Amino acid sequence: MEVTREELHFRRIDMRGYRRSDGLYEVEGRVVDRKPHDLQMPGHTRVVPAHEPMHDMGVRLVFDDTMVVHEVHTFTDSSPYPACPEGGRALQSITGLAMTRGWAKEVSARLGGDRSCTHLKELLVPLATAAFQSLSMLRISRPARRDENGRPDKIDSCYAYAADGEVVRARWPRFFRPRVTK
Repeated sequence: MEVTREELHFRRIDMRGYRRSDGLYEVEGRVVDRKPHDLQMPGHTRVVPAHEPMHDMGVRLVFDDTMVVHEVHTFTDSSPYPACPEGGRALQSITGLAMTRGWAKEVSARLGGDRSCTHLKELLVPLATAAFQSLSMLRISRPARRDENGRPDKIDSCYAYAADGEVVRARWPRFFRPRVTK
């Protein structure tokens, strides 16, 4: 028997990184949600027509080459409730934070629950990854960061950089460790 599908929801998340002329960088994330049918918002008279965005909102972070956030900008082009755009104000509390280890935990602590817009808050963790990727052209020209034993920090940081993998064998043969199988 052939299984068919009926679309119930559409979500697109778009993230982009930029170098600015003032020496800083920006990442921008946008989330767009649509339904294939009209949607009456509970507790409100608004009806979102089929295929029109119920959410079209985003965050832009201005940061430096150490990943420290200098500015936070939010925008809401479409939202299900009139109060939604105000949910972006709380994101100002992440100004001054570094998008490095502990970022996700700190974002959650500062912005969880009813303190901010869930959709905007959820963009912040992958935006840090997009910011990191945006600076790859800077990092690629720098020597690999190493621990106190001289071992590159990248080793075992992801599947591709596994100590028993081909990337480590080719790039840092001294630190290559074949997998021991039992």
